[in-house]
Amino acid sequence: MTTQSPARGMSREDLLALPVAVDLDTANRALTIGRSTGYALAKQEEYPVKVLRLGNAYRVITADLHRLLGIAPELPVGQVQPQ
Repeated sequence: MTTQSPARGMSREDLLALPVAVDLDTANRALTIGRSTGYALAKQEEYPVKVLRLGNAYRVITADLHRLLGIAPELPVGQVQPQ
């Protein structure tokens, strides 16, 4: 059972299912930041994680989102999380 509704953010399962990099709208949803605020923060270089500008598009590395949100992928049994 998730603790957040889909309209307000993303569940842990949704976050772990994201590809390596996501568009700014997806990152905004993960961080529960409104679209206008997210784009304004990205343009001012004040977004909570590093934003890559590729032409007219913004991309965010999913691992950065995971670190900020304290989400760690599940490791197979017997494997140790790197420090």
